[in-house]
Amino acid sequence: MKSKLFIYISLVVDISIAISKFTAAAFTGSSSMVSEGIHSIIDAISQLLLIWGIVASKKKPDSTRPFGYGKELYFWSFIVSLVIFILGGCISFYEGLQRLTEPAFTGSLAWTYATLVVAFLFTIVSLTSALNAFNKQRGDKPFWKAVTESKDPSTFIVLLGDVGDLLGLIVAFLGVYLGRLLHNQYYDGVASMVIGVIMVVISGLLVSESKSLLMGETTSRKTLRKVMALARADEAVIRVKKHFSMYLGPEEVILQLNTVFKDNLTTQQITDAIERLTKTIQKEFPRIKQIFIEPVK
Repeated sequence: MKSKLFIYISLVVDISIAISKFTAAAFTGSSSMVSEGIHSIIDAISQLLLIWGIVASKKKPDSTRPFGYGKELYFWSFIVSLVIFILGGCISFYEGLQRLTEPAFTGSLAWTYATLVVAFLFTIVSLTSALNAFNKQRGDKPFWKAVTESKDPSTFIVLLGDVGDLLGLIVAFLGVYLGRLLHNQYYDGVASMVIGVIMVVISGLLVSESKSLLMGETTSRKTLRKVMALARADEAVIRVKKHFSMYLGPEEVILQLNTVFKDNLTTQQITDAIERLTKTIQKEFPRIKQIFIEPVK
């Protein structure tokens, strides 16, 4: 699996930012800062779960999991998406709603602004790291298409999480600034609710993408067309009747080909053809780790 340094960078950044946000919230009483602190804690938990998923997915196949543990990453990515929604979005929204009933904001603005600036700069560092990793994966694909077609959820979860962080920081700043400027502390509560909505929207997207990968996505049509061409080019093959494929992990695909072989071939010749075809496909597409070629009529 490719380097995941950006996840560790994001983890350190989220922990550092969470400490600074809660410190600022303690000195100012800002509910939007509390929401932002919760957001950063949830992000840190998310990074830990993703790291756990990556480590678990690298385990070798055994008698319990003959096809390997690749989908561990997809499972934990799905859990992360739900965590962002349940613990992040809902708590932030509730905190803002509570603050609307009891508006209060005291303390030094310097703490809040300083914390927001520091958090913004650290988030930019994390976002840049995740974006660089994502750009290497997507190549020339448009950004949104690359997100929806990506088979590595760890990358787009961190990336979209950082985007949500930046939006949340901007909203938190506006909540504090407008509240003091207009002498209306309801802005702070509204800002907290908006941050919760942002987290829910991002979580909804992540849940959809992670669920799709967990349920089993096929490899691209372009790859399948090339695989079919390689199969038909073999001297022993007449045609491929059906094909099935599924991602078990970002770099691991399982493939089954129902193949019609020539009638005059012996059992040994068919066996040799299967071995030959398997090597040919895996040489062209290394991520297809397991290939099952079934002779059919």
